[in-house]
Amino acid sequence: MQRGQFSSRLAFVLAASGSAVGLGNIWGFPTNAAENGGAAFVLMYLILAFLLAYPALMAELIIGRHTRSNMADALTYISNSGATKQVGRLVGFAGMLTASLILCFYCIVSGWMLGHMIEPVMKFWKMPTWGAWFTEFGLWRNISLAALFMILTALVISAGVEQGIEKWSRRLMPSLLALLVSLIGYVLLQEGSADGLKHYLVPDFSQMADPELIVSALGQAFFSMSLGVGTMLIYGSYLSSHENITRVGILVTLADTGIAVLAGLLILPAMFVAQNLGIQVYAESGNLIAGPDLIFQVLPALFQSMGIVGLLVSFAFFILLSIAALTSSISMLEVPVSYAVESHNLNRAHATWIIAILIFSVSVGICINFEQTFGLIISITTEWSQPILSMFLCLFAGWVFHRQLILAELQRGNEGVEATLFWSIWPIYVKFLCPALILILVGQKIF
Repeated sequence: MQRGQFSSRLAFVLAASGSAVGLGNIWGFPTNAAENGGAAFVLMYLILAFLLAYPALMAELIIGRHTRSNMADALTYISNSGATKQVGRLVGFAGMLTASLILCFYCIVSGWMLGHMIEPVMKFWKMPTWGAWFTEFGLWRNISLAALFMILTALVISAGVEQGIEKWSRRLMPSLLALLVSLIGYVLLQEGSADGLKHYLVPDFSQMADPELIVSALGQAFFSMSLGVGTMLIYGSYLSSHENITRVGILVTLADTGIAVLAGLLILPAMFVAQNLGIQVYAESGNLIAGPDLIFQVLPALFQSMGIVGLLVSFAFFILLSIAALTSSISMLEVPVSYAVESHNLNRAHATWIIAILIFSVSVGICINFEQTFGLIISITTEWSQPILSMFLCLFAGWVFHRQLILAELQRGNEGVEATLFWSIWPIYVKFLCPALILILVGQKIF
């Protein structure tokens, strides 16, 4: 069966960055920064992104390109014994399940973004009742908008790698960057933004040893870079053999962390602009308001205070979030779809819509039992499953995948890699240090 392949390095970097750049960057990163000491969190995130997330990303890309396969089959393929094949298959299925569960809650949150994007349009056309319906929390509103977002995701994936993932990544990622930079420029010109910049860019080093801050930064690094669930492994399997995979990995890491930092330059100053206009930005605990309240209450109040200009800024901001959400959701849906297509010879379009409907059915269940299930699924998938699965992928890359095969894979597109600093450090790093650090940080969270 002919597998898809990205047509160029730029196409791959845009697609992989799109997978990495989602709500985890545009929403999660700034709100985590607001909640965990601002600049101290940013610094810890950057440290962990390059110390842990980048080596784990390289493990996924190398395994993916070498095996040209989905996650479950890839780990089985590189295994050399019955026991490791069984563990590999189990880890592969756990990754597919985690990606699917993330998408279950992701499409609900992304639906909210679509609703808030539509709301200023309704206000502009003097239809405030409809605008309120799109933004007020409610069962049918949540289900309807989640369905709309899932349909958009499925339409991209059903078109395949070149005509779907690559084509739309090329369009969406430059649009996302242009919108982000434009909004930053506008917000930084408003009164009060300087206080936000200070909170965001001047670290309190005493906070760097806070275990909660470290675990939060680790979870953010893994979630925002889509690690542990097979998205980067599968995108790696679509990467040309002629590409320098170490360079590509650095470009994706830089793009992901760069856009996360840019998002912070938008959100944190915007909060202090809002405070300057009399909007409450501190919670009763004394911390800056974070999470859904920040995105769906503080910032909309800021936009509303801007009058007619606020409608345009609100529309642009929630388009930004919707684009970021879509570039990530397509990579998550590709995880189970690639398995169905390659291992069960299903037609791509049929597989996409069947899996999309199954995932959406679970989303409906979450909407119905929102209080009991929403936060629980987020915690299980992003705080526990992703780091643990990344640890297993590092173990497979370090202990199961033959060292000479890894070197041969790296040499394709990068002759002389064996003499580089990367090859001197990475094999030992991914074998010992990465799994140990992830285990320590997860253990710290337990105890």
